[in-house]
Amino acid sequence: MVPGDDAILTHLRRGALEHCVLAMLEHDELYGLDIARRLTADGVLMSSEGTLYPLLARLRKAGLVDTSWQESVEGPPRRYYSLTSDGHASLAAFKRTWKPFRDAVDTALRGGQP
Repeated sequence: MVPGDDAILTHLRRGALEHCVLAMLEHDELYGLDIARRLTADGVLMSSEGTLYPLLARLRKAGLVDTSWQESVEGPPRRYYSLTSDGHASLAAFKRTWKPFRDAVDTALRGGQP
């Protein structure tokens, strides 16, 4: 059985999505819906908001993000997410390993030719 595009994307997202969320929070606090909109904009990183909130809860439980409530002029208070020092460290480690990993995959996809 040959995996389809959706199955391949699911596997790729599983390893990278949390770090993409951390990267979005590197310089700004963001409201959950803003994060979801950014991640679903191209339909590749995330296809629905349903996976985001459990991911944010896991990141919070792991101590990688912190939350704060802020008033909203458009309705009830909103929960905003920001990186903790551990979140910054985790993102830095991912950034160090991403480019060599990506380059190795690109090389392998070219049949091992640099």
